[in-house]
Amino acid sequence: MASGAVARVTAVRQTEEVVVDLGARSYPVVVGAGVLDGVGERLAALGFRGRAALVTSERVGKLYGARVGGALRRAGLEPIVVEMPDGEEHKSMAWMARIQDRLLEAGLDRHSPVVGLGGGVLTDVAGFAAATLLRGLPTALLPTTLVGQVDAAIGGKTGVNHARGKNLIGLFHQPRLVIADVTTLDTLPERELRAGLAEVIKYGVIGDAALFARLERDPKAPLGDPEALVAMVAGCCRQKAAVVTADEREETGARAVLNFGHTVAHGLEALTDYREWLHGEAVAMGMVAAARVSRGLGRCGAETVGRIEGTLKRAGLPTDIPKGITGPALAQAIRSDKKSAGGKIRFVVVEDIGRTGFVELSSEEIVSRL
Repeated sequence: MASGAVARVTAVRQTEEVVVDLGARSYPVVVGAGVLDGVGERLAALGFRGRAALVTSERVGKLYGARVGGALRRAGLEPIVVEMPDGEEHKSMAWMARIQDRLLEAGLDRHSPVVGLGGGVLTDVAGFAAATLLRGLPTALLPTTLVGQVDAAIGGKTGVNHARGKNLIGLFHQPRLVIADVTTLDTLPERELRAGLAEVIKYGVIGDAALFARLERDPKAPLGDPEALVAMVAGCCRQKAAVVTADEREETGARAVLNFGHTVAHGLEALTDYREWLHGEAVAMGMVAAARVSRGLGRCGAETVGRIEGTLKRAGLPTDIPKGITGPALAQAIRSDKKSAGGKIRFVVVEDIGRTGFVELSSEEIVSRL
């Protein structure tokens, strides 16, 4: 990782535990430094023994695979390692089939846990593979990116992309355990770390004005302060957990607030075949787009738009739709998003920092206000 992007955090002893309260299906999100080594012990405490699957990416497997595998073996589990390439372009049914084949070949039974070790793409894919095999295998997710730790690994959304849009194939499958070890961010490329900040800033915009104010002063400051980093990740996890508890399967609409900036972001990702922009970078552009749409609708003022755009720029993130993306193409990509229903999208608008609302818009109406 580039020098100065984040301090080493191995010395911090602070650990926070956030509970996603879903009754009998509740589970902890453990946030701290060095907590990765506790995965075996925690799974054993949940009653798991014998064969397990460790699904990881090529890059993350080289960094942490042996460490996690050792922790599982010390707790009486027998991990079978399954690797997939890094990159959003591999979040596909083709790679899903390969992973499912490998898991079936390993002889897992319905009580065998699937441990997903990696970023948001990996945990989405591992979760989907587990959910669809043998009518559902238990999962433990170990996110190693900032996006994964504050968002992707929490809430039970699993799935893969389709040529028509992001995450169009998937289902809800809650994990039994999530462990977010912030020391894994030490080995994260600086670009990916910046991309993760987009999701953190999102949480500030949609529900935590105090968090946004801190990030507004210096969005990268928590990355150089170990205790602040743990607190920031845990704070985002608490916000995500509260939303998931209130609306686990997006049945009441409350969970849709988490989509702030994602409508345009998913369109941009689909138009570039998931190769040009990291998810957080697309979300950054999508949040500025959403703020501009909000202003055009009279839901917020220019100051709010400027604060969001300025904070994202200070985090080193892109904020403008690339010039090569045409309005009609973007409208078509947005129309194909899974959030579209009856020709309209329940679009998340910002009213002020920390407060949002919803409005029904067509994809053409969204693009016309960018």
